[in-house]
Amino acid sequence: MVENKPGVLARVAGLFARRGFNIDSLAVGVTDKPEISRMTVVVDVEEHSLEQVYKQLNKLINVIKVIDLPDENSVQREMVLAKVKADPTARAEIIEIVEIFRGKIVDVGKGTLSVEVTGPGPKLRAFEDLLRPYGLVEMVRTGTIALPRG
Repeated sequence: MVENKPGVLARVAGLFARRGFNIDSLAVGVTDKPEISRMTVVVDVEEHSLEQVYKQLNKLINVIKVIDLPDENSVQREMVLAKVKADPTARAEIIEIVEIFRGKIVDVGKGTLSVEVTGPGPKLRAFEDLLRPYGLVEMVRTGTIALPRG
């Protein structure tokens, strides 16, 4: 949790860069309190290094709270928006795949369908693999967002 102020994202990301950590995913959004944002950062680091990062993050003025959200103790989601080639013979198949993944058709073009699916990373990778043979025109994924369980 961080203060919703200009420059906070740059300071937090800079801390990871200075330590030589690659950020796998970064998502930031305002919470129910407009003065506070939730920043979800996914990094692959050793436990010892992670403790050092916690200490340094907590020293930043605009950081309110730092918590670890391991897979087993949190609910994590991503979203994918994909534009897929969809000629008349393939549309029904694509719509069926979208329904199986509990997705939505968000736009229909003459030769394309734009779809939205949310879920954990492996689910979205499987969805992408099934759509690829039809021809992905464009695709974008959000970073991971997460909340503690319970």
